[in-house]
Amino acid sequence: MTTLVLMLPIDLSAIGKEHLTLALIGYSVVFLALFLLFLVFSMLPKFLTRNLRKKFQKEGGEEKAALAGTSVPGEVSAAIATAISLYLEELHDEETAILTIKKVGKTYSPWNSKIYNVINFNRFQR
Repeated sequence: MTTLVLMLPIDLSAIGKEHLTLALIGYSVVFLALFLLFLVFSMLPKFLTRNLRKKFQKEGGEEKAALAGTSVPGEVSAAIATAISLYLEELHDEETAILTIKKVGKTYSPWNSKIYNVINFNRFQR
């Protein structure tokens, strides 16, 4: 029976306990930070809506407080974003689209001619 030796491009014996500890702590910190960011971004809209609802209740508008918790449909958000985009696009100055092309005459130079390299190729093989 033969044994199969796996050849890896790295030497696994060089990995010590401190390397594994450092990697484990690093990955834990990153995933914990991502989880906390997820919690903040998921709870922030609820918190802001709650504050807005309390503010409207203090002013005495029960109808306003009821409307504070409703969300805007996607079609309305898209229409508002399109209107803002079109408005901001109109604020730019009108520019003329005149393109001027001038032909620049270059003097002929054999240094940049590729044809000599092709024609004289056989001359160098003698």
